[in-house]
Amino acid sequence: MTDFLSEILARKRRENERRRRHLAAARSVERPPQRERAERGIRALRRTPGEAPSVLAEVKFRSPSAGEIRPRSAGEGVRVALAYERAGAAAVSVLADGPGFGGSPLLVRRVAEAVRVPVLYKGFVLDPIQVDLAYDVGASLVLLLVRALGEAELPALIERIRAFGMEPVVEAASSVEVDRAVAAGSTIIGVNARDLSTFRVDMGAARECIARIPAGCVAVFMSGVRSAEDFREVASGRADAVLIGEGLMRFENPGVRLSELLGAV
Repeated sequence: MTDFLSEILARKRRENERRRRHLAAARSVERPPQRERAERGIRALRRTPGEAPSVLAEVKFRSPSAGEIRPRSAGEGVRVALAYERAGAAAVSVLADGPGFGGSPLLVRRVAEAVRVPVLYKGFVLDPIQVDLAYDVGASLVLLLVRALGEAELPALIERIRAFGMEPVVEAASSVEVDRAVAAGSTIIGVNARDLSTFRVDMGAARECIARIPAGCVAVFMSGVRSAEDFREVASGRADAVLIGEGLMRFENPGVRLSELLGAV
């Protein structure tokens, strides 16, 4: 069985080494903290009592398991992101990984420049140089995978992200990983219903894990929501926000589909 995550992380380490060699000859860049980025991100995703979960709508053109999800044409990522914003998305997630997911840091930048809502940089972050890149392209939120990071690496990257005024979204896929995210001081914790090693989806296991997230944290349910029934079921639980990508991107008009889901809850 293919271990998708291991392959992605190995490729990402090679990319980071190439980027480090490229930057070695460049001048250092000053990056003043922009704390409003983190504040906007947390505020956007935290659920208002009595309201439905907010939606973190994702721009994703392909995946290693599903292949092409949506044809990518010039400007399509920005068009989709703007449609999400008009439909009521609280934030937009953008894949920064090219070979596996059809995204790029440049796409993150273009979306961040186009929309007013916070943008999540989703790029399998393993190294501080990727945090620097997320800042440079205008992200408010940066995804960290508990499974991909060691005991010392996770809190160190959380600290670096916050030092720039952004906020990490720390993704877990089990109760043990949720506990690690909490112990590392995470404010926003996501639970992915999709196992990134096999890409299988288990909505029930994700709901059980998300119930472990402390009340003071922002809980994000990630992946697997494709229908109004799925959304209603997630909305009945602990989740402050729901990340939806493929369940929107496969529709001709992702913004209209988002409006339909929001209207169903």
